[in-house]
Amino acid sequence: MDLLRGALRNYAWGSHTAIAEFTGRLSPTAHPEAELWLGANAGDPAWLESEGGERSLLDTITADPEGQLGAVTRERFGDALPFLAKVLAADEPLSLQAHPSAAQAAEGFAREDRLGIPVSAPTRNYRDRSHKPELIVALTPFEALAGFRPVARSVDLLRALAVPELDPFVNLLAGQADADGLRALFTTWITAPQADLDALVPLVLDGAVDYLRSGLTEFVKEAKTTLQLGELYPGDAGVLASMLLNRIDLQPGEGIYLPAGNLHAYVHGMGFEVMANSDNVLRGGLTPKHVDVPELLRVLDFTPTDETAIKPRTFTDGIELVYETPASEFAVSVVRLDGRELGHQTDAPARHDGPQVLLCTEGSMQVHAKTSTITLGRGAAAWVAADDGPIRLVAERPATLFRATVGI
Repeated sequence: MDLLRGALRNYAWGSHTAIAEFTGRLSPTAHPEAELWLGANAGDPAWLESEGGERSLLDTITADPEGQLGAVTRERFGDALPFLAKVLAADEPLSLQAHPSAAQAAEGFAREDRLGIPVSAPTRNYRDRSHKPELIVALTPFEALAGFRPVARSVDLLRALAVPELDPFVNLLAGQADADGLRALFTTWITAPQADLDALVPLVLDGAVDYLRSGLTEFVKEAKTTLQLGELYPGDAGVLASMLLNRIDLQPGEGIYLPAGNLHAYVHGMGFEVMANSDNVLRGGLTPKHVDVPELLRVLDFTPTDETAIKPRTFTDGIELVYETPASEFAVSVVRLDGRELGHQTDAPARHDGPQVLLCTEGSMQVHAKTSTITLGRGAAAWVAADDGPIRLVAERPATLFRATVGI
């Protein structure tokens, strides 16, 4: 077991304060810090810290896959860590995006290889052959757009804005079966000529302003988010498309699970995110990065859903709260020690024999593995190799520890 130093990723939508303060560094930072990668992704692996110095987690796994990953994980996923854990901090909205299924990723990767597009090229959609299901659990109040909301609700929102120029689009949405109407309207907006967008988006923003001034309350959050996106990305089709998605508020500890084809955009907040170890992203707007509309339309799932279906179920296993997802690459849980658990060693449930990434988010917790003991304070992380588990935990005061492992 070793302390794990995450790899910082600087993106424009990140925060100058959130990750720095979480990890106990000086704040504000010179550049916005968006993600802290706690994994072995080749694009930016984390580092193990020991008395002998630092070494890459990726290199450590490559040198000893059996000891680091365990026989079961190797048999299922080969010699690579199948998940990537992150701390994510958004001060501004992320791009409107979706991720492919495993079959779509494999086909897309092979196709772009045949076309000779370098894996590092900014126009590349598929940087690996993997799908990318993901779960994010809020560490602070967290705002997100995720999944196409039920059509009737979107029709009500668009009508509430009272923009006559939206009427043909409302009729297009209301006049077809749910998924068909969503596909038709989303495709119309996302492929609209820029001149049409430049005319329509300002009218929609005016409608949002008028709605907020009206004293009506049903769609206040949606109207505010539309205004925020419109100010950041004027004339962007994603501003219109975002009005078709569920606007979700998460409190700390609540999560959302995003399977393949789910259109989403994180809006604001900090969370612990765990996903299959992939970097495949198909963007549809709200970004200066590469947008491939035909490919996005090919992978999107237009089936309407509500936020209750997007939030994962949880169950308790001893001292651990587990977020239930269908992903085989990862499992996410949180351990909270307080009350009678304080002051003595407590066994963490051993539901697997694979590797673990631990992240302390509150207080201080002592972690005992077979070969070593580490104390993790808020913002500190640890890597527990497969041959070094199971683990036992001790806290003198209330403390919280997130755990990412291989799925069962």
